[in-house]
Amino acid sequence: MRTRPGGGSGRLGLTSTSVLASGFLAVLIGVAFAVLLQVIGDARGFTADARASREAITDASVLEQHLIDLETGQRGFVITRDEAFLQPWQAARESYPAEARRFLASATSPEQRRLAGQINRDIGSFITDYSVPLVEAVRRDDPSASSPAETAEGKRRVDALRASFTTYITDERAKLQDRQDATDSSAQRAVVVACAGLAGLTGLIVTLTVFQHRAIVRPLRRAAAAAGRLAKGDLEVRVPSSRVEEVAALAASFNTMAESLQDSRARTEEARERLEFLYKRLELLYGASVSVGTGLDVEQTARELARVAVPGFADFTTVDLLEPVLRGDEPAAGAGARLRRVAADGIRDDAPLAGPADLPDLSSPPPAARAPLSGQARLDADLRDSTEWAAEQPEAAARVLAYGIHSRIRTPLQARGVTLGTVDFWRQRPDPFGPDDVAFAEELAAKAAVAVDNARRFTRERSTALALQRHLLPQRLPYQTAVEVASRYLPAWTRTGVGGDWYDVIPLSGSRVALVVGDVVGHGLQASAAMGRLRTAVRTLADVDLPPDELLTHLDDLILHLCEGEPVSGAPGDDEGADGWFSSADLGATCLYAVYDPVSRRCTLATAGHPMPAVLAPDGTAHIVSGHVGPPLGVGGLPFEATDLDLDAGSVLALYTDGLVEARHRDIDVGLAELCLALARPADSLEEACDTVIGSLLTDRAADDVALLLARTRALPAGHVATWQIPAETVQVERARKLVVEQLDAWGLTEATFVIELVVSELVTNAIRYGQPPIQLRLIRDHTLICEVSDTSSTAPHLRRARAFDEGGRGLLLVAQLTQGWGTRQTTTGKTIWCEQALPAS
Repeated sequence: MRTRPGGGSGRLGLTSTSVLASGFLAVLIGVAFAVLLQVIGDARGFTADARASREAITDASVLEQHLIDLETGQRGFVITRDEAFLQPWQAARESYPAEARRFLASATSPEQRRLAGQINRDIGSFITDYSVPLVEAVRRDDPSASSPAETAEGKRRVDALRASFTTYITDERAKLQDRQDATDSSAQRAVVVACAGLAGLTGLIVTLTVFQHRAIVRPLRRAAAAAGRLAKGDLEVRVPSSRVEEVAALAASFNTMAESLQDSRARTEEARERLEFLYKRLELLYGASVSVGTGLDVEQTARELARVAVPGFADFTTVDLLEPVLRGDEPAAGAGARLRRVAADGIRDDAPLAGPADLPDLSSPPPAARAPLSGQARLDADLRDSTEWAAEQPEAAARVLAYGIHSRIRTPLQARGVTLGTVDFWRQRPDPFGPDDVAFAEELAAKAAVAVDNARRFTRERSTALALQRHLLPQRLPYQTAVEVASRYLPAWTRTGVGGDWYDVIPLSGSRVALVVGDVVGHGLQASAAMGRLRTAVRTLADVDLPPDELLTHLDDLILHLCEGEPVSGAPGDDEGADGWFSSADLGATCLYAVYDPVSRRCTLATAGHPMPAVLAPDGTAHIVSGHVGPPLGVGGLPFEATDLDLDAGSVLALYTDGLVEARHRDIDVGLAELCLALARPADSLEEACDTVIGSLLTDRAADDVALLLARTRALPAGHVATWQIPAETVQVERARKLVVEQLDAWGLTEATFVIELVVSELVTNAIRYGQPPIQLRLIRDHTLICEVSDTSSTAPHLRRARAFDEGGRGLLLVAQLTQGWGTRQTTTGKTIWCEQALPAS
């Protein structure tokens, strides 16, 4: 028992106790065996001491090996982060207390015990103060764990411990040698003293046994039980202190370790809660990137934004957009603008926040026009303290506060440097918004703003494409008497927007009319531009008055020739297709060209990859025209064939594009059958028939654009057509003039006699001189007076200006000057020269 400098009782030390017991034991042995058994006693004592020294050396070596296992395991884990390296380390930690006790107990002298106790304390300090914190730091991915300073500290500690082990073993071996020498010299005295000290030895052993059980074994058992509870997760367990200094140090180290683990668990729990919070925020951002912007409608995108933030981030969300954004326009910087509420969502439906159809209220700027909103987010953690917010509309603010909403974040929707509107996040829950929530709200708004801007740009592009499409389609169908027409065009409800479907009605000579419908590959502005080019090309070729099959052949050749050697739209080096008049969109286009003659009531048509038309007879039966369908335009190498139809007056010819009859859920044959059924339904007008067809076949939003052209045929009365065969004789010119004058008198068109007589004289004379018989003269009374002269020659006359002394060349010039228009068209038997003259005003 020792006393501290300040007085008072201190803790017992195992070393001092061992020294006292060893000294008393030595006295007893010396007295007991000094006389009688000195030699025998010294020999036995030497044997025991030698055995004890060997055990001490062995225990020291084992403990030193544990130290090496500790150092090797922790260093391998620090370098590789492999948990396998911690197995020897953990085994050494678990066996260290027992080995330390064994090592301390095997010490053979007070100095050795003191040194052994110092080694145990150093190893305990190495484990608790260095090794365990180092392993924990590595597990936390602390970069300082593998720093050179930390490595050097560990090496210093290990080297010092190994030096202590070397000193211990060396001293033990030296003492062993000294004891052997002393035994040899005092064998006689040892025998005598041995007998005398035998009794004292027995008492000492009993005393040490009782002391060991009370001072060491019992506290260590309590420590072992506490360690077991600690291993099971009970971080509240503590080891009571002891009067034995070493045991008290062990208890203090254990309690310090338990407190450290308890603090680590608390910090880990805080970190886990923070990670869960961040994970939920990231999950919400991911959900926003997936669910916001699924379509290309501005208001739908705003509703998706309002929906995605509830209830994960806010209890209520409102979205206000600038009015130009809703129209697809880009808000001009510095210009006055109004906000409009387009979306609102929340955990309840009765919140006093304006719905999508309401005007902006307290959550929006004042109704008056104002400059674009600031680009900074605004946090109102407590709306009751926000005087600026309440001043906008006090009554609405009072309703919101009375409802229980107390916190708000307003974030601008900005994309590509343009402010599109604002999004307001509202909370009714007890936790108000904080500064961390502002950053998240800005990131969420930034993601949504890109989707809103994409929808706005799509709206603008779709509006532009629709405007272009409408301007490229006929604005007003031309007047003609051959057919009554009605038409419809419906753009596609897809992201690609409008397509290249088109139709046209072209008046031709002889009261005929051309009906055209086509479809260009693709969608968007490029398809609309390609449609406009094809429509212009068809009109140009129609002015030549070619038959349908020849017109499609010329159109096909024209596309092939213009696309050969020209940059294809969108190809590298093609400045967006500006250099090529035709592009890849024209290749593969389809077209149906039909010509109807009201005189013969015959319709001749040809198709380039386009579906055949449907015909509704006057008796109410409808069918799809059967005939040859040629290849699409731009393919080349295959001929186009004409199909002739004899139509009764009042028949309805339906020309359409594939978007009307073909869909994903419906086969084209089913669509054609439904088209015939829809055409057969009674209708008071062609406009009503168009609506019936569109309503019957397009029940959902069309995935492709649709063009529909309905034409009801008319027949020119027989009394409005006069035809004569003229022999190829010069004297027949006078007869031709006479026949024409008589017919005009019969029609009551005497005022037109002078001009028509001159025109007929000139045309018949040219046919007799330069054409080939038979020659036919025909007058047609329609909305104009038409004169036609036909012969079997394929040579067409050309208008030229005659010189002063030329005898001929003035006839066609005279015809051109006296009539509204003239021209020539090729027929299967030759050619026809025609001219039109306006009917007299009467």
